[in-house]
Amino acid sequence: MPAETTSTPIRPEPPADAPAPSAPAPEHPGAAGPDDAGPPGEPFVSVSGWGRTAPTTAYLLRPRTPAEAAEAVRDWGARGGIARGLGRAYGDAAQSAGGTVLDMTGLRRIHSIDTGTGTVVCDAGVSLHRLMEVLLPLGWFVPVTPGTRQVTVGGAVGADVHGKNHHVSGSFSRHVRELELLTADGSVHRVAPGDELFDATAGGMGLTGVILSAAVRLHRVETSMMCVDTERAADLDDLLARLTAGDHRYRYSVAWVDLLARGRSLGRSVLTRGEHAPPAALPARARRAPLGFRPGRLPALPSLVPGGLLSRATVGAFNEFWYRRAPRTRTSRLQRLTSFFHPLDAVPHWNRIYGRGGFVQYQFVVGHGREETLRRIVERIAHRRCPSFLAVLKRFGEGDPGWLSFPMPGWTLALDIPAGLPGLGAFLDELDEEVAAAGGRVYLAKDSRLRPELLAGMYPRLADFRELRARLDPHSVFTSDLSRRLAL
Repeated sequence: MPAETTSTPIRPEPPADAPAPSAPAPEHPGAAGPDDAGPPGEPFVSVSGWGRTAPTTAYLLRPRTPAEAAEAVRDWGARGGIARGLGRAYGDAAQSAGGTVLDMTGLRRIHSIDTGTGTVVCDAGVSLHRLMEVLLPLGWFVPVTPGTRQVTVGGAVGADVHGKNHHVSGSFSRHVRELELLTADGSVHRVAPGDELFDATAGGMGLTGVILSAAVRLHRVETSMMCVDTERAADLDDLLARLTAGDHRYRYSVAWVDLLARGRSLGRSVLTRGEHAPPAALPARARRAPLGFRPGRLPALPSLVPGGLLSRATVGAFNEFWYRRAPRTRTSRLQRLTSFFHPLDAVPHWNRIYGRGGFVQYQFVVGHGREETLRRIVERIAHRRCPSFLAVLKRFGEGDPGWLSFPMPGWTLALDIPAGLPGLGAFLDELDEEVAAAGGRVYLAKDSRLRPELLAGMYPRLADFRELRARLDPHSVFTSDLSRRLAL
């Protein structure tokens, strides 16, 4: 593709609640409740994280311009507030009980795309879904994507999201050249990597200010398909050995883990690794439109799903089926990009499968050399018979620049657990202590119940973060349920 620079504004992303002609629009950020309470223009609503475990009420504002966002921050009162994107933080990071929640999906303009250098400049409310829709036909892809593309650029920076390529590419903030940040005094700052305000904002969960826009470096691709290798690992040791020996050959790598398996099968897994497919790998028909973006979509789950659907018996049957159906070894299978990265996005409102009680997603990381800690935790989860069918393990590469960024070199395990499981809180507290004792940490973007006394041991730059917050935001203008719970 010849080098070309597009500097004219791109058509804005459609509203989150309006259907797009070429693909389903992202879901609404998740706020729901009466819109006739509170001051004019400030609907008083119930807001929760994707896990649906601890909703709180707040005033919801949806600015359409940076000026409206600045005005909202100046006026939102003593309880403070927090910015929110598409509501995919699992816990309470994008909630502010009694305060204000700033729905940033109204700022959704892609300002420019430089196809020569591979850089996009866009508003913070632009979703990764929208970026893929616009960028893939130009031969570019987002540098890092988590397990859902229904995440805004501002949310990707605030949580410093990681993906299946962390061992190669690091987290999202590593690919951000510059941010435009609205701070507590109403001023707007342009910050870049190495600035203390940038490093505190990357992974800072929205507590340093409102991200208004970002310049992001992209990854060049030739097709919208993936070449995928799959193999089964007999147990946890086999899986770690395969990841250690072979991850350097792949850009993307992830393992699904059966956390109900015990004994000799403890940690049995299905390992999936892939690369962006070259045009020559595509069948002749697909080569006519190699960069087409065609996400699939299934019917949404009903709003009322029976409780207890994900019992130990049903999850055990699913895990057995999923492991057995996976090939022992299969190479170079072509797969749609969206199926490889975001299989759950095909099921709108998939979080409803856990019923009214919601679910907890628990994700931790421990360093290389701490494999025995990882093994003990997997053994404890299996012994506890936690019914988790969404459990993934990845290998992290180098640490990231954000003061509160989650990744560190080592092993990360994420699992979903029904929130109503008896004794779950005490059990996860014990796992937190084991993780902290091993020098590891839990992911704040997914947390909803960590005890604050463990935080400093998990995040060595926490004191620096708190000092900067006290200096730049002495009245805690930016406040969330997470920040109150953890004294951030």
